[in-house]
Amino acid sequence: MRLNDLDERIVHALAEDARRSYADIGSIIGLSAPAVKRRVDRLRAEGAITGFTVRVDPAALGWETEGFIEIYCSRNTSPESIKHGLAQYPEVASASTVTGDADAIVQVFAADMRHFEQVLERIAGEPYVERTKSVLVLSPLLRRYSSGSPG
Repeated sequence: MRLNDLDERIVHALAEDARRSYADIGSIIGLSAPAVKRRVDRLRAEGAITGFTVRVDPAALGWETEGFIEIYCSRNTSPESIKHGLAQYPEVASASTVTGDADAIVQVFAADMRHFEQVLERIAGEPYVERTKSVLVLSPLLRRYSSGSPG
């Protein structure tokens, strides 16, 4: 499904602040509140909007250390196997299969360096993992949570 311009602008407004009212969104994009609600309901029904959530600063939860782990898997490891294996780690914020030498990249938040090291060791010990390569984030430069055109 491809979103039209108005739908993209609604999605962008909600991504910036999911608590924004339909009237507020309507004033931004030039629609009435009921028209915005109908479009949001349709976008939810069609699966374009999958839910509403809150973004929390990981540091507020005590997760001060962020890093990325490249995972190099044994032959014939399916993405589903990787996903299943990583789902058990609450420290894993995201995981994706990737192009290049690595099979997947994993974003990890941990309380401190020792905690990150423990998570890295546990992931490296998974039966499908041949080796890992990790990097630590010094300072996040840019994070975007919205989607759609900024218009």
